[in-house]
Amino acid sequence: QVQLVDSGGGLVQAGGSLRLSCAASGRTFSSYALAWFRQAPGKEREFVAAVSWNGDNTYYADSVKGRFTISRDNAKNTASLQMNSLKPEDTAVYYCAARFGTYMIISTAYIYWGRGTQVTVSS
Repeated sequence: QVQLVDSGGGLVQAGGSLRLSCAASGRTFSSYALAWFRQAPGKEREFVAAVSWNGDNTYYADSVKGRFTISRDNAKNTASLQMNSLKPEDTAVYYCAARFGTYMIISTAYIYWGRGTQVTVSS
C-alpha cells in the first residue's frame, strides 16, 4: 500500500513557475507508476503527466508538454512536477496518484491519491 502527500502549490503570476512534490510512504514505492492529475472548478479531473516505475518513461498531456516536467526519486520515495511558463488555465487542484504497474492516463486506473494542492495562476 502507498500513502501520498502532495504539496508545493500556491499563487503565482502567469509566466511563473512552481514545483509540486509528492511524498510517498510504503516499501514498494518503486513498483508503482506515478501521475499528476488536476481538477479545476466545475470541470472533471484531467491527466497532466505520468512517469514509469523506474523514471525512464514519461508522458504528458498536450496542454502541458514542453512546460511541465515530471520526475521521481525512488531512493527518497518522492516525485515532483516542475511547472514552468504557467498560464491562468493551469489553475486547478493538483493531485499525485499511484498505481501498480504501467502508467495510464485515466484517473480511474489509479488507486492511491494525495489530497491535492491548489495551484492558482493570476493573469
